[in-house]
Amino acid sequence: MLPEQQEHLLGLIGAAVKAVAPDATPTLLLERPKVASHGDAATNVAMQIAKPMKRNPRELAQAIVDALMAQPGVAGLVQGAEVAGPGFINLRIAPAAKRAVIDAIRVRGAEFGRAPSSGRKVLVEFVSANPTGPLHVGHARQAALGDAICRLFDASGWHVTREFYYNDAGNQIANLAISVQARARGYGPEHPDFPADGYRGEYIADIAADFLARKTVQAADAEPVTASGDAENLDDVRKFAVAYLRREQDLDLQAFDLKFDNYYLESSLYTSGRVEQTVQRLVASGHTYEHDGALWLRTTELGEGDDKDRVMRKSEGGYTYFVPDVAYHVTKWERGYAKAINIQGSDHHGTVARVRSGLQALDVGIPKGYPDYVLHKMVKVVRGGEEVKISKRAGSYVTMRDLIDWVGRDAVRYFLIQRRADTEFVFDVDLALKQTDENPVYYIQYAHARICSILASWGGEPGDLARADTSLLAAEREFLLLQRLAEFPSMVGMAAADLSPHHVAFWLKDCAADFHAYYNAERVLVDDEALKLARLALLAATRQVLANGLALLGVSAPSRM
Repeated sequence: MLPEQQEHLLGLIGAAVKAVAPDATPTLLLERPKVASHGDAATNVAMQIAKPMKRNPRELAQAIVDALMAQPGVAGLVQGAEVAGPGFINLRIAPAAKRAVIDAIRVRGAEFGRAPSSGRKVLVEFVSANPTGPLHVGHARQAALGDAICRLFDASGWHVTREFYYNDAGNQIANLAISVQARARGYGPEHPDFPADGYRGEYIADIAADFLARKTVQAADAEPVTASGDAENLDDVRKFAVAYLRREQDLDLQAFDLKFDNYYLESSLYTSGRVEQTVQRLVASGHTYEHDGALWLRTTELGEGDDKDRVMRKSEGGYTYFVPDVAYHVTKWERGYAKAINIQGSDHHGTVARVRSGLQALDVGIPKGYPDYVLHKMVKVVRGGEEVKISKRAGSYVTMRDLIDWVGRDAVRYFLIQRRADTEFVFDVDLALKQTDENPVYYIQYAHARICSILASWGGEPGDLARADTSLLAAEREFLLLQRLAEFPSMVGMAAADLSPHHVAFWLKDCAADFHAYYNAERVLVDDEALKLARLALLAATRQVLANGLALLGVSAPSRM
């Protein structure tokens, strides 16, 4: 059912319950029966209220059914209702109500499945890589998840901001600088003077060569940086190397067709004084203490689930990494983002409670559980039956650009979204290249292209389909496909609420399967003109919703393959 039909039906059920049990206050929900032959929707409302009313749930369910079917508003929506099992009410939706989805899709087109603007804002932070090397497959998974979650919230009526947080301060940046400096001095990774913790990929040699050549680089959100060519000036080396790799990461993101609205630099939290201000406010809050020369935060007392107190300022004077994270999240709140979502690797699990505890300690009105987190497992890449661990460019890991070069952007996006974020994932390069129904993204895109081909063979005008008599659609597989299409808006809302874009990937595969099964069972371009137009209208609606769903994942909907 369409969302508006569900809302109407729930209202009718609520009125029926009120007529039978005026004082009852059940939770009204509709579910799909596990067995299709049992109906199109089911509710357990009678079982919820039977015990407090001291009534037999089946008898109560029948009374609710009688009251429901007696209402004038039920005509055209519910064809029949029956009591099943211990007191479930199974409902059969009228055929005309099922067919209504075709007109709804035709009218709304690319907007079908989208909710009106709610005026709410959400900031989604993802990728957020250190500018110390190319983006790897873990970043690619973040990029796919983050962008899809942004698209889902946008479709659900939110104003979405995509933000990339650059960790451009700390030991990793220092190691980058001395690595590039060593290469600029002519030292390779095997040289005894090469830094023990240095970066060894060939890209370091490329940076060093461009630094010596006094080249200019510019990241998307920054001023140009021109290399001095002086390998003994470590600060110059660092500035150029960071700018170079930020530009490289920009190119990786462009290859992924991903644009960010904001770039936020960790270094700015220090230069603006925000880190020091945050520490002072935490001390003033009374939630800190000194021990062994270090400053600690009482995270165990702040109700966010941390198992031990955490060091904020080390005995040697430097801040631990979660302190700037707390300062950064204060800026999100101050910028008006009452909802913020972070997509990070599962190795950041320990950060969650620390950041949330720090925010609670500040006592500035930030609610518990802020921000939301989506933590993803890493990705193993398999090619030719063997795990791939080395990139010619990066040296020790497979990059985002490697995956895109091997299988294309569409396959990378779909494959990295199709599993829950918190599950291990094996990216099978050979499977992603297959042009068979074993490859899910090919299977879905082929369904879209197949419909485009059928519509092209017909050669008619869209206006002809608007006049189609859809009451002629009566085959079982037609109703299954209609029901699938009607689920799309609710599925989009659920996927957004659960921060789970894999629901879209699964739904698209199921929808493609329903279409292929229908097309293989029923001829579309039949001699009967009226029936042909009705079936073409169903196919046109299916094509539109497949395109809408693929767009939510950032995957293209080709018209031919």
